[in-house]
Amino acid sequence: MARVLLVEDDPTIREALSRGLRTHGHVVTAVGTGAEAVRLLGEDRPDVTVLDLGLPDIDGAHVLELSRMLQGAPVVIASARDEDAEVVRLLNAGADDYLVKPFSAAQLDARVRAVLRRSGAGQADDGDPALVVGGLRLDPVGRTVTLDGSEVDLTRKEFDLLAALMAHPGEVRSKPQLLAEVWQQPWGGADRTVDVHLSWLRRKLGEDAAHPRYLVSVRGVGIKLVEPGPA
Repeated sequence: MARVLLVEDDPTIREALSRGLRTHGHVVTAVGTGAEAVRLLGEDRPDVTVLDLGLPDIDGAHVLELSRMLQGAPVVIASARDEDAEVVRLLNAGADDYLVKPFSAAQLDARVRAVLRRSGAGQADDGDPALVVGGLRLDPVGRTVTLDGSEVDLTRKEFDLLAALMAHPGEVRSKPQLLAEVWQQPWGGADRTVDVHLSWLRRKLGEDAAHPRYLVSVRGVGIKLVEPGPA
């Protein structure tokens, strides 16, 4: 469990993300302005801040700068601004991660947990390092996976492949990326290895390439793990 400061000016998005993060076990304080965010950064010292850029009073980039000055806890940018130059600028300015809208609460939860693991923040309170997307839960410490509450028996590489995809929910990962990350093979290696393991993984998750629920192929690009829609 982490103490999350959510800074989002759109009340509908703010409420939806607050509800989703609380569902995933976090304690959330949500505000709609940069001034409120700066005050709470100094007073409450949250474990992580989720920060929109288009705030009505202070640009989110300035809030990021002040956050670094006030406490230095991780900051996840959550913005509709998707220009590469802007993403790079904010990451270089100290943001720990950058999510482009729209995204699900499960994706945001995974990013929050990832930056907390990297920073060590919130470890005293966050006893659950699991990655959760929909009904799929992966515990990287116990190396267990459950689907809708039932345990899924995976091989070591199947587990590592699923973990690599769940760490970036909703993002397309190329096969060369997965080869490098999971198999430590250089870019340009044979991606048939990834195809075979994806096929086995899909079977164990009760799906196939023609009827995916979690593992969606993007032709000519790669694979992404998504939260299933309504049945």
